Amino acid sequence: MGVSSSPSPRPEPIATNAFERASLPLTRLIARMPPLVPILVVFALVLVGSFLGPWGAIPLGLVVLFLLWMLGLSWPRLTASERLMRIAVIVLVIGLTAIKLFPR
Repeated sequence: MGVSSSPSPRPEPIATNAFERASLPLTRLIARMPPLVPILVVFALVLVGSFLGPWGAIPLGLVVLFLLWMLGLSWPRLTASERLMRIAVIVLVIGLTAIKLFPR
């Protein structure tokens, strides 16, 4: 008998604390999607938020919340430089959101 050459599925998300257990239904949903889908959704929200007027703060705020949630889930597994990079991206999106909320 030969070894199957089918690609292995992505591992099931495992919850180790209360925050991860509460997030498990949504992480399972995201894990079932093609990997490009969440990236494209975030990118689209940033683009839409950038081109709308003050209302653009809503999609940008959703991106900030999503990125903060992902940071919270991945925090224990990240190195210091990875944490700083993720925080820098979140601060950048928060800055863009603030500019949308408080234009000149």
